[in-house]
Formats: sequence, structure tokens, C-alpha cells
Amino acid sequence: MPHRNVFLIGMMASGKTTVGRHLARALKLDFVDSDSVIEDRAGADIPWIFDIEGEEKFRDREEKVIEEVTRRHGVVVATGGGVVLREVNRRRLSERGTVVYLNAPFESLVTRARGNTRRPLLAGEDAREKLSELMNQRGDLYAQTADIEIRTDERSPRTIAERIVASLET
Repeated sequence: MPHRNVFLIGMMASGKTTVGRHLARALKLDFVDSDSVIEDRAGADIPWIFDIEGEEKFRDREEKVIEEVTRRHGVVVATGGGVVLREVNRRRLSERGTVVYLNAPFESLVTRARGNTRRPLLAGEDAREKLSELMNQRGDLYAQTADIEIRTDERSPRTIAERIVASLET
């Protein structure tokens, strides 16, 4: 059965990129990591973009990339954790594919994100406190945007991808 686009959303450190690679292989689709596209085009990593240009300019870049990659056909896209903050992104994701929310347990997010220097929103912050704040800000947006919600719990990325495939086929 042909699958249209699949877009993965969720908090930073929820496993979108890793699961997305497994999912793309399973569905025989191309894989795109929107944050990697942003970095390639900027010629700089995301922490640098946040530091030099600020979050708003980063979100402008993200919006352009989402506009482009969601127009492609036959892709699995791992989005950045804040993609749902802009209504235009939520609308494009919903209209152009199946949106899957990877809902990871809070403690897993804290463990994975703590000390990771590639996450600019956590720079100089208490990871637990900042992640809680971000989850409060974004949680409902993830749930409202998603067609499918997958609780990742402590499952392997391959198992999570298999659960998504099963959900897509029903």
C-alpha cells in the first residue's frame, strides 16, 4: 500500500530522527531531518543560529524548510521540537501528510537532553525545569496536530517505527 508523507513531531530528545530513519526504511520512503536541512542551508549549526540570529529568525528558517519539505512526495520528515509553535507549520503538516506525535516520558526526555550542547533552548538552563516549561507550552499543540500519537515509553526506535507502520495500515 502506498504511503503518503509521514511527519514526526514531539519534544526535543523524543527520538524523532532515529525513529524517522527506521520508519523511512520500513516504508521505503526518503528520510528528511528538517533541522539538518536548516543547518545545511545556513552553513552553521542550530546553536550558532540561535546565538547569532535568535529564536525568531531560526523559526523563520524552519517555516521555509517546512513549506518546502512538506511539498515533497514519499518522505518521512523528522521535525524540530518547536515546529508546532507556528500555526502555518501545523496547518502544512496536517494538510500534506500523516502527523505522528512521539510522546516520550518526561524522565526520558530529561535524561536524553541533559548536558546536550546541541539543544540551544536548554543552554545554561536546568534541563528538568526548561523541559517542563516547553512541554506545558507545546504539549497540547502536539496532541491537536497529530493524527497518530505513539507513546514511546522505553521501546527501541525500531519497535516504535513498527508501531507507526501498523497504525498507518489500519
